[in-house]
Amino acid sequence: MREEIEQTRAELGDTVEALAAKTDVKARAKQALGDVADRTRQQLAVAKTRTAQVAGTSKQRVAEAGRNPTVRRAAPPTAAAVAVAVVAGTVLVVVQRRRAATAARNARNARSWPATWLDRYR
Repeated sequence: MREEIEQTRAELGDTVEALAAKTDVKARAKQALGDVADRTRQQLAVAKTRTAQVAGTSKQRVAEAGRNPTVRRAAPPTAAAVAVAVVAGTVLVVVQRRRAATAARNARNARSWPATWLDRYR
């Protein structure tokens, strides 16, 4: 029986400590700030290693391109083709949207004036 009482007291003490920790807003805020800082440091370390890897790869590619003149000539037409495709796609989307808006506007304006007048005063 005494063991049960001691066990219950210990559990109650743990529960009280847990509740006190939950109500301590300042400590919880500091803990959350520490967690965010740790995650940020980890992400920064990962970003640094990735950047170093990409930089090393880029240096190798630049060095290879400098030795191989055909690689240097092949890159700009590809970039230009991609740019032209993007511009053409954008122009196509804009033209289609304008045509749709004009058609909708014309459809709204095609109604006779008595119908619009009646709609206004119903």
